[in-house]
Amino acid sequence: QVQLVESGGGLVQAGDSLRLSCAASGRTFSSYAMGWFRQAPGKEREFVATINWSGGSTSYSDFVRGRFTISRDNAKNTVYLQMNSLKPEDTAVYFCAAARCSRTIVTSREGYAYWGQGTQVTVSS
Repeated sequence: QVQLVESGGGLVQAGDSLRLSCAASGRTFSSYAMGWFRQAPGKEREFVATINWSGGSTSYSDFVRGRFTISRDNAKNTVYLQMNSLKPEDTAVYFCAAARCSRTIVTSREGYAYWGQGTQVTVSS
């Protein structure tokens, strides 16, 4: 069983930055792709970013590309999401996810088998 624990969310103003962390345990972290998703009230959970097993390949949704950066530290079993130039529309619960079996980047929800409990990010205008 894989456990994922997110941290780093909070209340910030538009234009500020936050860094989310996700600590993983339960299987060989470095063997699988990881991702971040988010869900705003009344909306579907949507893809934000993904990173492959080594950290050498990443992919982002259009609405965060250029502002957010996903990274991972396999020695610490942790994946990060650096969020810069935050906007009110970035307000959501952010979820960390571990790929079902893929080492390469995964952009679909169906490709992820394990999810964290989520961390709230609120951006005020």
